[in-house]
Amino acid sequence: MSLTGARAPLTAEHGSRRSVLYFLLLTVTLDTMGLGLLIPVTPKLILALSGQGLARAAVYGGWLMASFAATQFFAGPLLGSISDRVGRRPVLLTSLAAFGVSYVLMALAPTLTWLFVAQLLTGLFGATPATAGAYVADISSPAERTRHFGTLAAAFGTGLVIGPAVGGVLVGFGLRIPFLVAAALSLVTVIYGALVLPESLQPQLRRAFSWRRANPFGAVGELTRRSHVGPLLAAAFFQRVATAALPATWPYFSMQEYGWSARQVGYSLAAYGIATVLAQVGVLRWIDRHIGTRRAAALSLLLLIAGYLGFAFARGTWVVVVCIPLTTMGFMAGPALASLLSVRIPNDAQGILQGVITSINGVAAVLTPLAMPTLFSVFSTGALHIVFPGAPYLFAALLATIGILFIERGAAAIVPERAHG
Repeated sequence: MSLTGARAPLTAEHGSRRSVLYFLLLTVTLDTMGLGLLIPVTPKLILALSGQGLARAAVYGGWLMASFAATQFFAGPLLGSISDRVGRRPVLLTSLAAFGVSYVLMALAPTLTWLFVAQLLTGLFGATPATAGAYVADISSPAERTRHFGTLAAAFGTGLVIGPAVGGVLVGFGLRIPFLVAAALSLVTVIYGALVLPESLQPQLRRAFSWRRANPFGAVGELTRRSHVGPLLAAAFFQRVATAALPATWPYFSMQEYGWSARQVGYSLAAYGIATVLAQVGVLRWIDRHIGTRRAAALSLLLLIAGYLGFAFARGTWVVVVCIPLTTMGFMAGPALASLLSVRIPNDAQGILQGVITSINGVAAVLTPLAMPTLFSVFSTGALHIVFPGAPYLFAALLATIGILFIERGAAAIVPERAHG
């Protein structure tokens, strides 16, 4: 079995690779847009269902987010293993359909219990980006993967930028309307995909399902045993936690340090989201072409470190103008690492790889919102006799530094740089 992952052919009758890539980008954008639609309205729905105050609703909201992330942690390798057995197309379409059903359940939920059930269903089938990533690996040559993974990540970010804005408008028509619109987006995408999406994983590349590979720990063991990608997986984890530090703490940090209003915070986060999309679409492609994938991943984290150190130690709103663009560069390391990993993994394990990446993202999504705001709280109040509101960013810079070290450690066993980037 080749480790270079030469792309599987898609015949003319199934449509060109370009049209398939466009569909995947549309799918991921609409899917994450559906998630984003719910961000501004979910707190109000929790308030309505619980009948309790905003402080308690925030606790319930945190548990909702944690349940989603924890479910994804276990479900990612499971669905990845299934896609390696039955193909990408059925898993992708089933996941989209399950998303639609979960949104309907949220729209009709009479109690908080039903809301949690719907959220668990969303986490269980939240494999759209992962399955789309395996699909991209199936149909892309090694040299194309960094570019395509970057575009896929940008589509994910685009949905999260557009979704909350649209959700804020839709909630004016009714508390449950955004959930119904999100359901409609998912179900329409299912119908479209059923009509136009071919299967990318050829029958000869599929392998038997194994429960040992279908759990996060067994899946990581399988990947590291076959391809020695442990350092790169570790780098992906540190990159994910480091990049998530700013969104997790920015509202509190900017309000305290700069005296910003909620509207200013919202505008800055929207600009931050747009900048991350542009970085993953345009900047990553240029850097990868000129210096290669491994160096692109390391440089991305190095720029992230520079931005975080600016927030940690510099003062004045001018820092925002300089450091926000630097911190968005860190998101480029995600697609670059996905590309480095995918060219090390055989074709019949691309689903497991994307499932493991989903699990890594799930762990980061649980840990970061717990750890980083806590650091801010402790050091911004002087509880330890040190007033240092930038502590989360200094810590995130340290994590990014560790990520670079793991990238370099994993580089020794990587195929020559220009072979895949």
